[in-house]
Amino acid sequence: MKYDVIKLGGESAGSIDLADSVFGVEVREDILARVIQWQLDKRRAGTHKTKDVGEVSGSGVKPFKQKGTGRARQGLDRAPQMRHGGVVFGPVVRSHAYGLTKKIRALGMRVALSMKAKNGKLVIVDELTAEKPNTKALQNIFNQHGWKSVLFVSGETVDSNFALSARNIINTDVLPSQGANVYDIIRRDILVLSKDAVANLEGRLK
Repeated sequence: MKYDVIKLGGESAGSIDLADSVFGVEVREDILARVIQWQLDKRRAGTHKTKDVGEVSGSGVKPFKQKGTGRARQGLDRAPQMRHGGVVFGPVVRSHAYGLTKKIRALGMRVALSMKAKNGKLVIVDELTAEKPNTKALQNIFNQHGWKSVLFVSGETVDSNFALSARNIINTDVLPSQGANVYDIIRRDILVLSKDAVANLEGRLK
C-alpha cells in the first residue's frame, strides 16, 4: 500500500510502498497480549525469596516436652506454624522467562505495525538525523505535530545527535530497527519510522 513520507519538519518527501504482509495484516489483540506478556515475563528479575525451615534462625531442639503441658505437641521452634518459623511453599529465586515461537513473535510485530498504520498513528520520515544535539528544536517539532508519546525507530544504527536531542523529552524512545519490539510500539502513541527502518523491518518480517 502507498504511504506518505514526510520530513521531520513536516514537509512532504514523496511516498513509499509498504508491504501488506507487514503493515496490512488483521489486527489480533490476542497475539499482542501473548507477545507483550512474554516480553514482560522475560524482564522480571525473579529475585523474590522467603526462608524455609532450614534457613530461619533457631535451634532444632524440641521446644517443650511431648506430654503433660496441655499444649499441642511441637517438634521445633522453626516449624512453619510457630512464630518466626519458616515459610511453606514460599517464592524462590527463579527465572520467569518461557519460550514463544518465532512465528508468534513475528506475527506480533506485524500486528503491532498494522495496528499503528490502521489507526493513523504511523508516521514515516525520510531520515532521523540531527546536525547537532538540540532538544528544544526537537520539542518544537513535537509541538508542531501534536506528539505527546513517540517511539522513533531508525535504521541499523541510531544517529547520536538525534538520540541526544530526544533523551530528555518525556515519553520518547529512540531505537534501532533491530531493537523494535511489540511492547515499545504499543506503549507509545505515535510510531515514527525512517525509510531505512521500513526496509529493515520488511526484510526481517516478510
